Amino acid sequence: MNLAAPALRSFANGEALAQALADHVSQALKHRIARDGRAALAVSGGRTPLRFFDALAARELDWSAVDITLVDERWVDETSPRSNARLLREHLLQGAAGAARFLPLYVDAATPEAARAQLETHLAALPLPFAAVVLGMGEDGHTASLFPGGDRLVQALDPTSTSLIQTMRAPGAEEPRITLTLPAITASDSVALHIEGEAKRRVLEAALADESTPLPISAVLSQCTHPATIFWCP
Repeated sequence: MNLAAPALRSFANGEALAQALADHVSQALKHRIARDGRAALAVSGGRTPLRFFDALAARELDWSAVDITLVDERWVDETSPRSNARLLREHLLQGAAGAARFLPLYVDAATPEAARAQLETHLAALPLPFAAVVLGMGEDGHTASLFPGGDRLVQALDPTSTSLIQTMRAPGAEEPRITLTLPAITASDSVALHIEGEAKRRVLEAALADESTPLPISAVLSQCTHPATIFWCP
């Protein structure tokens, strides 16, 4: 059931996209802060959003009223170059944006399963629903850590689930993961998908066109409470 079809915004290059996405997210945060006093943001890790992180960190807003977390995390600590939390600290939580309150999705536990209840409690204390969620997408159609073939994919994509997070182990993931669930993402005031390159655009277009074998990205985008926005550049 497609509740709200996503809109596509195309840009000439990654820098133009990053600036527009930073404007989009900062406006969502400002609106929620004005209404409720605080706002929560969930962002993706990896290399693609780094320019966006730098651009968003430069935006003027009341960062002390912002809670930031991740849409997913690899089960590694922040000393690892594969830590998404590490990337956020280096590129987003800088300057004035360093006043934001950051909630990592990794704690000192042997497995994500062992930490799930603790992290669920921490996330539930945020000013939910999120003011904004920024997703990425892999060429296999995964978003967050909602991987095709994931061991907890069905549970994570259940639109009736009351869980905010789910653990995930999948052939396409090098490490165990923790990820936001579909309902936690789609309840957001604003969901943005940030993709770059022709290959990912083709994957996305195919995923949205083929409802018979839905990939995780199409399952998420088709359930957003408010229409998602796709930010794309070649």
